Amino acid sequence: MSDTTIRDRAAGAVMGAFIGDAMGLGPHWYYDLAELRRDYGEWISDYTDPRPGRYHAGLKAGQLSQAGFILKLLLSSLVERGRYDEADFCRRMDTELLPLLDGTPICGPGGYTSQSIRELWRQRVEQKLPWGETGGHADTTEAIERTLVLAVRYALHPAKLAGAIADNTILTQNDDVIVSMTVAYGAVLGLLVQGNPLDEHLSGRLMKLVQKGELPFHAVTSENLQPPRPGAPDPPRAGKFASPDALLTPSYMAAAAVDLDIRIEPAWKVSLVYGMPCAIYHQLPAAYYLAARFHDDFESALLHAVNGGGQNQARAMLAGALVGAQVGLSRIPQRFLDGLADSVPLCRLAVELAAQMENP
Repeated sequence: MSDTTIRDRAAGAVMGAFIGDAMGLGPHWYYDLAELRRDYGEWISDYTDPRPGRYHAGLKAGQLSQAGFILKLLLSSLVERGRYDEADFCRRMDTELLPLLDGTPICGPGGYTSQSIRELWRQRVEQKLPWGETGGHADTTEAIERTLVLAVRYALHPAKLAGAIADNTILTQNDDVIVSMTVAYGAVLGLLVQGNPLDEHLSGRLMKLVQKGELPFHAVTSENLQPPRPGAPDPPRAGKFASPDALLTPSYMAAAAVDLDIRIEPAWKVSLVYGMPCAIYHQLPAAYYLAARFHDDFESALLHAVNGGGQNQARAMLAGALVGAQVGLSRIPQRFLDGLADSVPLCRLAVELAAQMENP
């Protein structure tokens, strides 16, 4: 277990995500790495302004993208309500975000509007569909980018963590595989906030929660992924994700990060190994790898996530939360907090959320 306090780790996870979001604002979505280096130099080490004509043009270094804006909406709802209140979150989306959008990609707070939120706008604003009928099929990490605060809030209550994250995810993304991978990331983050290391044993801890019925994943193996006992009944599938594989990924990435025969050098090339695109199955392995390799070094994890190009903003958000949960807010370099727009109120919200964790 980590020697940082649980509240420090919780606040570190939240602020790590905000910092990752803002760090990716300028160099977001460069798939040509030569162009990225030409515009930002050989190594990005701080917040940067987006270039004219890019996804977040007009914003300034240290500001949040729309993903960060939505993350703050859910965080504010959690803090003010003291729990996950879906109706309150939906009301905030209806009044504070959707009226500012028009269904096009470059519109609204934070510059760029993601695919799942554009689909949400069409269903809520144009088609007048009720919440609950608004989920689409985007295969991206957009739900993770906001529900990570639910993972922090319910880190000590894994069944509630899984239920809240699944319920919030399907508001915008309803593919079962995407929902399962989103819940799995939240479960990983929850264990890190508790103080568990991101290592080859973490997935075993997650599987124990599955066996106890606290995480809704289907599994037929016995302990340590051994074959089922002869005559053992098939576990009920109702209400469960099809397989536990999303829970197994982080430990494989953690094992790879410490295996001397497996070297990704420099570490930013993790984006080339696992893929630069936006899809969740590219993003999660890279984030888990960086968070395991640099488990005690927030700056290195963050900068390698950003310098890998492609969907580096999501990669930095996800890795930033995972490493922030391991080092705690107290060990995030001060310069990243100083350069983050509205850092003081964001820190206040993160600390207030951390103080609520013990409550069911």
